[in-house]
Amino acid sequence: MADAKVIPFGDEPRSRRGSAGGRRQHAKDGAAKRSQGAAPGSGSGPLKPVPERDAGEPEPGDPEEQDGGSGSGWERRIAGGLAFLRRRLTGEYEVDEFGYDKELTDQVLMSLIRPLYENYFRVEVKGIENIPSDGGALVVANHSGTLPLDGLMMQVAVHDNHPAERHLRLLAADLVFMLPVFNELARKAGHTLACAEDAERLLQRGEVVGVMPEGFKGIGKPFGERYKLQRFGRGGFVSTALRAGVPIVPCSIVGAEEIYPMIGNSRTLARLLGIPYFPVTPTFPWLGPLGLLPLPTKWTIQFGEPIPTDGYPPEAAEDPMLMFNLTDQVREQIQHTLYKLLVQRRSVFF
Repeated sequence: MADAKVIPFGDEPRSRRGSAGGRRQHAKDGAAKRSQGAAPGSGSGPLKPVPERDAGEPEPGDPEEQDGGSGSGWERRIAGGLAFLRRRLTGEYEVDEFGYDKELTDQVLMSLIRPLYENYFRVEVKGIENIPSDGGALVVANHSGTLPLDGLMMQVAVHDNHPAERHLRLLAADLVFMLPVFNELARKAGHTLACAEDAERLLQRGEVVGVMPEGFKGIGKPFGERYKLQRFGRGGFVSTALRAGVPIVPCSIVGAEEIYPMIGNSRTLARLLGIPYFPVTPTFPWLGPLGLLPLPTKWTIQFGEPIPTDGYPPEAAEDPMLMFNLTDQVREQIQHTLYKLLVQRRSVFF
């Protein structure tokens, strides 16, 4: 982030600069002098006196005048909020065939996630230019953190940092769509089931699709194996990218591994609850609901150089050796970038 430019104050007394009354009195004094004509040798003719203004009238250049009045900003926000509520109540909004609600995502869901992104994890984004400005692209990232907050942070990173404000459509596991409330929110936010058919349709429509091939193996791995990538499955994401002819953009996320250091896994409770793992961390379940609060680590998300797929023939998607090689190439690029970012960071929290 660029350094802020410091604008020094002059020798004028602060009482004149610090209030509207001081500025008006200064304007009147200058107007009285200028109305008598310019000083000899000044190179300018007589100036008209500055007209006086009423006490409640904003001066030219004042923020109140530029914004149309002190309350106009709030009035616009309230009007926009009421219009949004009216559209929700009357059903005058659109969702796509996957249930994605762009207006709700932009105005509500992203606004709820953004404070966590900006102020809590303080996410730094690199290489956003590697995501194309238009057309489809498949973003492939590492997965970690015990709870899948990394996918949400990646979604905000793409939207808020890309010049075209592109939306990332994440492919989520079946479990997400089996949970009440989360199922509906995931659909509204643009997520869809992690299957080749849905992913290919989104890519062919020109969407940016995100996938985390490690799945539960990555997000539920013990803390001692942090930043060591697990298997990337059978390379199904490569086959999907080849069929759609879109580039693969490797993505490396540092910081998520430490938000919930997983020091144990209660397999018995996991089986009883029907979930892949039941994490034990230094704070959970010992502190109860308070243990669900993630640690405020410093995150870095880096999008790597895209790997093109449009140069391959249509039958390439059925070539197991090619899929294996491309999968390994993507995995190695993500792992190398993870190690590089870990060496560069000064601290887990700063």
